[in-house]
Amino acid sequence: MKGVIASRAPDVRVIDVTHGIPPQDVLAGALVLRHAVPFFPAGTIHVAVVDPGVGSARCALCVETDTATLVGPDNGLLSLAAPEPSVRRIVELTEERFFLTPRSTTFHGRDVFAPVAAALATGTDPDALGPRRPTMERLALPEPEQRGSALHGQVIYADRFGNLVTNLPGHAFPRQPVSISIGQVRLRGPSSSYAAVARDVPVAVVNSWDLLEIAVRDGSARERLGVGVGEPVIVETQ
Repeated sequence: MKGVIASRAPDVRVIDVTHGIPPQDVLAGALVLRHAVPFFPAGTIHVAVVDPGVGSARCALCVETDTATLVGPDNGLLSLAAPEPSVRRIVELTEERFFLTPRSTTFHGRDVFAPVAAALATGTDPDALGPRRPTMERLALPEPEQRGSALHGQVIYADRFGNLVTNLPGHAFPRQPVSISIGQVRLRGPSSSYAAVARDVPVAVVNSWDLLEIAVRDGSARERLGVGVGEPVIVETQ
């Protein structure tokens, strides 16, 4: 992909955000993209490819928002970084003159999305890429639920360190410590940092995404606790 961009837009700077998204994990890619986009300059072109439907009838999109242009498959991957109020236009990528020829059925990142990104970076208007569409596929993140005095959430992402990111926002926590239950473990927290506990000890922190995260200092919470995405997390005041 970077070779295609270097060939078609040699003066464009390319920055890798991550190549560590678990295979086929569209939600993980969408979360990482959502939290990366705000830290780039306005107008940046973001190419995202987590594409288990490559070669199928799924559409390919260019999505222009108030602050960014997103290029990728229409499988929900782009949706968290493009909330509806911010979307200016959605264009389906159909103009094959912008693609590589021949086009494979297994690597649209190289043959479709990278050359489209290069075209955009060199001044092509998104409307030249294909017809506009009114909607796009959207992912629905599970919402925390208040049940009596307890707040119920779940793990929505596990990173390569084995840290377990939940859907519980950091601003939802009171100033005093709370009891946090996950799997067979109960923690007091959130703590101020990973280093607030001894090595190999589980800890709950509010991470850089402002979400509650369960970690193990110098270890993997996913392995230590034996849980993953979808695991319930319960927060109770003490």
